[in-house]
Order: sequence, then C-alpha cells, then structure tokens
Amino acid sequence: MSVPMRLSAWGYRKWLAPASHNTAIVRVHLGPGQDGYKPGWINVDANLVSARIDVWADLRNKLPFRDASVDAFYSHHVIEHLPDSSLPFHFREMHRCLKPGGVIRVGGPNGDEAFRNFLAENHGWFSDFPDKHESIGGRLVNFLLCRGEHLTILTRSYLRELLENAGFSEIVLRSPISDTGYPRLLDDALAAEWEPTPESPHTLMVEATKPVGG
Repeated sequence: MSVPMRLSAWGYRKWLAPASHNTAIVRVHLGPGQDGYKPGWINVDANLVSARIDVWADLRNKLPFRDASVDAFYSHHVIEHLPDSSLPFHFREMHRCLKPGGVIRVGGPNGDEAFRNFLAENHGWFSDFPDKHESIGGRLVNFLLCRGEHLTILTRSYLRELLENAGFSEIVLRSPISDTGYPRLLDDALAAEWEPTPESPHTLMVEATKPVGG
C-alpha cells in the first residue's frame, strides 16, 4: 500500500490541494477514522478501507498540502499511533503546511495524569480496555500501550519539546471539550471530544500557532 498511498498524497498535493497563501479558510482533520469524519474539514487518513476520508495519505510521510496553505490542523488521539521517531518530522510538516498565524490542536493519551493516578493507586481512573486487568500496573499498561497500538508516551514536556523544535509558539495546554483559544476555527471539532474526568483528563490537549513571521 505504501507506493499507491504515496502517489495519492503526491497527486493531491500537486493538483488538488489548496494553493499556498490562499484566502479561503482551510481546515484539516488528521486521522478521522470511520466515525470522526468532519464536514467542512479536509479529512486525511491512511486507512482507505475502514476510514471515511477525503485524502488518502500516510501521516508518517510528507503531508499532502502545499506550504503555507492550511489555517488549522486538528489531531485527536492520532499521534500516539505514529512511530515515536516520526513525530519530529510530523510536527515540522504541520508547521510547513500552516499559513503564518495558523493553529494546531493536538491531543492524545495523557501520560502525566496516567502516572499521577498510578502512583496514587487510583484504579478507577483506568479502564479495562483493551484487556481486563485487576492490577493497577496492568491498567497502566492498557492506557499507555493499548496492546501495542500506541507507539509513544505523550507528556506535557514532550509535546512542548516537539512543538518548540518544529517552530511553533503560543503553546497552551487546553481542556478537552470546552476550551479553545480559536473558537472560530475549532468549535465544531470540540463538540466530538470526550472526557469522563475533567479534573484529571485522560486526554492531553494542546494548541499552538505558527508565528506570523515563521
């Protein structure tokens, strides 16, 4: 699949993607899967069979957009499924594609809160998904590794490192569902988020911008 998918992304970027420095509002949803498709967004996913998508592309590779052509990227519980070694490039790609002043909202499993609840022996914070474990250690493994589906561990400091090294600024920790600094661009995305324990969120959510001079 890798060669056809690369050709799909290349063809979209060359012939169909919004132009650099366009004046439209261009919003891109990375990794919608089957149930997360967002009308009004360009939905990009690697799974051609089970996902509902607008553009078929592997998020580990160059994103299928021209330089400075996107106003907002939204990524919810996606980057933890990418190889950890590919994350610096992925964040640089989002930065490349954003217009100056553009924004990203990125969220994934909250490693900080997982470790805090593990040390507090708070079994109730963890679930039995994907496997049933009685021990809190097993539940921690569930949350962080998800039977090998998760390929990195996200913490506040690590996300900040990735964002700063890619050139982002105005990095702000956000609460899922209700908190954004960019309602005009992101309000409809927040409506699909979930969080059973807002006081100790399972999702680590951040927003950041590409500097106007960047």
